[in-house]
Amino acid sequence: MKAIGLLSGGLDSTLAVRIILDQGVEVEALKFTSPFCQCDRKGRCYSAEVAGELHIPIRTLVKGSDYLEIIKKPQYGYGSGVNPCIDCRIYMLKKAKEYAKSAGAQFIFTGEVLGQRPMSQHRRAFMTIERDAGLEGKLLRPLSAKYLPETEAEINGWVDRKKLLDISGRGRKKQYELAREFNIQTFSCPAGGCLLTDKNFARRMKDLLKSEATITLPDIIILKTGRHFRFRRSKIVAGRNKNENDILRKNKKETDYLFEVPDFGSPTVILQNEVNEDAIELAAKITAAYSDAGKGYVAVQYGLRLEKMMQVAKPDKENIAHYMI
Repeated sequence: MKAIGLLSGGLDSTLAVRIILDQGVEVEALKFTSPFCQCDRKGRCYSAEVAGELHIPIRTLVKGSDYLEIIKKPQYGYGSGVNPCIDCRIYMLKKAKEYAKSAGAQFIFTGEVLGQRPMSQHRRAFMTIERDAGLEGKLLRPLSAKYLPETEAEINGWVDRKKLLDISGRGRKKQYELAREFNIQTFSCPAGGCLLTDKNFARRMKDLLKSEATITLPDIIILKTGRHFRFRRSKIVAGRNKNENDILRKNKKETDYLFEVPDFGSPTVILQNEVNEDAIELAAKITAAYSDAGKGYVAVQYGLRLEKMMQVAKPDKENIAHYMI
């Protein structure tokens, strides 16, 4: 038998892989990436490390522009932020189902635990996800299998139900006990791995969804970068360091205005969407406020190629804070 396991690199999915491997099933891991994932920090890929330690192949699939469309209008709504958790699971499992067919795998399994997450890991959500992904009765969840109906893999004897687990709820004591038993030490963050659940990021994302008909990957990269300000229909973004300045320059649209204070340490600021005199003046003041220039009037370069110059009085940051998203 061959199975496809969704492997995030977290403890639950790692344990699920180990449990299926221990039943003599060949496992290939699937990892999904998106610009909203925070688990792989500083370039470290826990999924790849786990796959290496368990000696299984791993394939990475990217949540692309079709996923961004789901975020704009999810069928099953949002969680605490702008996280469309149920729609997200359906999306990934549809992709996994397609991949399993091409890979010659007999079933798919995940590390989901019944009752662990309030939106997507309760019994009704499980049933909805399976139905919409076209996996009714076919998706195995090894960690909570004994609380759930038998799946095709169990009925056909591909796995032994007696060797599956009965974990439920938000506590993780049992998982940590199993990690010690299996000598599993490599796994990523147990929660908070998705930026869409972060309240501050969700505020920015909601603002973007209201103002943009089409959302692109560069839009999301900018959304994660710098300080963001809203002025009517205009959006102003200010970098906080050299790295963020470079990101803004690289991902801005050709129609975005640039702002900088010459001869001083300065943020790179971009003005998006509506460009008018009031928006230009505010963007210049924000640039001056976060620059190293002294008090008083500050010369600010601006334009599509920084080809223009204007003088603005450097404001106190408190006076522009109400524009911040």
